[in-house]
Amino acid sequence: MALWARQASRWCHLLKAACAAEFPGRLRGCSSTAQACHGFAPWALLPSPNGALLWRLQAHRHVSVGGCSPPDSAKDGSFSSPESNLPSPVKQEQAKAETLPDLNAKTLYEDWDDVPPSSALEEISEEEAVQIIAEPLLPLQSSTLRDYVDHSETLAKLVHLGVDLSQVEKRQKAGQLLLTLDFEKDIRKILLFLKDVGVEDNQLGPFLTKNPYILGEDLEALETRVAYLKSKKFGKAEIAQMVSRAPYLLLFSVERLDNRLGFFKNELDLSVKKTKDLVIRLPRLLTGKLEPVKENLQVCQIELGFQRNEIQQIVFKTPKILTASKKRLRQTFDYLHNIMGLPHHMLTRFPQVFNSKLLRIKERHMFLTFLGRAQYDPAQPSYISLDQLVSLPDEVFCTEIAKASIQDFEKFLKTL
Repeated sequence: MALWARQASRWCHLLKAACAAEFPGRLRGCSSTAQACHGFAPWALLPSPNGALLWRLQAHRHVSVGGCSPPDSAKDGSFSSPESNLPSPVKQEQAKAETLPDLNAKTLYEDWDDVPPSSALEEISEEEAVQIIAEPLLPLQSSTLRDYVDHSETLAKLVHLGVDLSQVEKRQKAGQLLLTLDFEKDIRKILLFLKDVGVEDNQLGPFLTKNPYILGEDLEALETRVAYLKSKKFGKAEIAQMVSRAPYLLLFSVERLDNRLGFFKNELDLSVKKTKDLVIRLPRLLTGKLEPVKENLQVCQIELGFQRNEIQQIVFKTPKILTASKKRLRQTFDYLHNIMGLPHHMLTRFPQVFNSKLLRIKERHMFLTFLGRAQYDPAQPSYISLDQLVSLPDEVFCTEIAKASIQDFEKFLKTL
C-alpha cells in the first residue's frame, strides 16, 4: 500500500503539470494537488495509439469534474461542460479514448483462443453423465492391505483364493511385494507351477499366506530347484509333501539345499536313504537355522551322555528332538533318567517320550507309583512301555494300563 501511495502521488504531480501546460485556466480553481487527483481513475492509464495525449485528456477530464472549483461562468448559471470548451482536435482524440473496447470475459476468451471453463452448476445431459468415470482414490499410505483390496485386482483375487492378507502384512515387505505384482502376468504362472508340484487347490491360499515371497521368484529358478530334488531321488509325492509342510523350501537355491542335505548326512553319519527319510519326515530341517541343531546334538552327547550311535537312532526315530528347546530337553531327561530310573538304552528305544509334555509324564508316573504299577523293565512282569505311558488317552491309560477308573485318576490329581 505504501508503494502504491507513492506512485499515485507521483502521477498526480505529473498530471497537474501536464494539465497546467495545455490548459492553464482549468487548474486555477484547484485547492491542492490531492484534491486535483481525487477523481483520477486508473483505467485512464490504458495504452492507446496516442498514449501521452490520451493520458493527459483522461486525467484532465477527471481533474476538471471532480477536483476543481467551478469557473466564473457557472456562478451565474451559464456553466458549460468541460468538453464543450475543448478545441476540435482534442474532442476527436477524447472520443477515440472513450470508445475503448470493453474488456469483458467473452472478449478475453476470444483473444486467448480458449474455451471458458464449465461451471459446477451447469446442467449436463444423461448421456454425458454416464460417460463420467470416477476412479476410486488409492490410499497414499496405510498400515493394512485391507484398504487396497478394492483398488487392486491382484489382492482381490488372492483373497478369493484364500490368502489371509492380515497375516501376510505381518511379514517384512510382503505387502509391498503384492502391490507391485500383476495377477495375470506375475502370479498365475506361479500358481500353475505349485499345482504341478503337487500343492492342492485348497492349500494354495494357506501356502501363500505363509510364503507370499514365492510370488516374486523367477519361475525358471523354481523349476531348477524342483529338478534338483528329483535328481536326488525324491519322488513327486515326497516333493509335494515337503513343499506343503515347509513352504519356504523352494526359496532356497540348489547350492543351499545341497549343503543342508550334506550337513545332516555327515553330522549324523546317515546313509543317503536315511538322510532322505529324515528330511521327508521333517522338511523344515532344510529351511531352519542350523545353530539350534548343532547345540541340541552337543547337549545330547555331552550333557545327557548319549553315545553317537544312540543319538543317530534317537534323531532318526524322532527328528523333532533336533529343534526342541534345550531347557525342555534337559528337564525331561532328568526326570526320566534320574527320577523314574530309565537307562539310556531304554530312552534310545522309545525316544518319542521326549516329545511329550513333562507334566503328563509326571502325573501318570506318580499315579502308577501310587497304585504300585510303575514297572518299566521289559524283563519284569506287568511291564509298561514308555510309548503306552505317554501316547494313550487318559481313559484308555486308566482302564488298560493303570487298571483304575478315570474318576480315581482325577481324584488323585487333585491331591497333588
